[in-house]
Amino acid sequence: MDIISAIILGIVEGLTEFLPVSSTGHMILTSHFLGLEQTQILKCFEVVIQLGSILAIVWAFKERLTSDISLWIKLIIGFIPTAIIGFLAYKYIKELFNPNTVAYMLIIGGIIFIIVELFHKRPSYTPSTINLHNVSYNQAFIIGLSQCLAMIPGTSRSGSTIITGLLCGLSREVAARFSFLLAIPTMLAATIYDSYKNREIFATNLDQIWIFLTGAAMAFIVALIVIKLFLRFVAHFSYISFGVYRIVLGVAFLSLSL
Repeated sequence: MDIISAIILGIVEGLTEFLPVSSTGHMILTSHFLGLEQTQILKCFEVVIQLGSILAIVWAFKERLTSDISLWIKLIIGFIPTAIIGFLAYKYIKELFNPNTVAYMLIIGGIIFIIVELFHKRPSYTPSTINLHNVSYNQAFIIGLSQCLAMIPGTSRSGSTIITGLLCGLSREVAARFSFLLAIPTMLAATIYDSYKNREIFATNLDQIWIFLTGAAMAFIVALIVIKLFLRFVAHFSYISFGVYRIVLGVAFLSLSL
């Protein structure tokens, strides 16, 4: 992998990590079009550069994170299911990292998004949780449990948690904010664990370190911008457009692959 590919993938990670469109899926598809083979180095890169996105969410929510202890407890509760299942299923998850899996999961997730949003657009519907502080421990656990589905590339971590948040009664904006914050323990653990499992890559490919850091830096810059714009978007619009985008992208890729 060269520095240009790292920059492109870093931008894609930053653009898609917090949108309900699957950042891992987009990186796999982008890697495919860049002609990059899904080697262990590339798979490790696609996980490690998420560190940039993690730092972006910490920076964007630093005041809330330093003033609300109960929020941290809820994030830990939400993280536990993913930690357990992720640890047990790690070697099987990596086998699913292929373009066709991504395309099918993009389509399925897109259809679900549209159905859920049409349900929530009913005039009689009113969300029960309109403040981040009021997210309950039960809601946090259920949302965290749904996050396990995102281990399948193309599903989208933010997509699965936002949809579940909506189904649990959270408003669109609160569902997005909680999804963002839940990414901190989840992505940090995934990055540390994947780096440890692939520590020989860093030991034998020291020349790749700068490429990893470049990708992470690009992800940080772009993610910081996307977070602010996305929160403004969901305050005024529904997620249906993201559902349509997922379906179109999945169908387009399957068509090109035939």
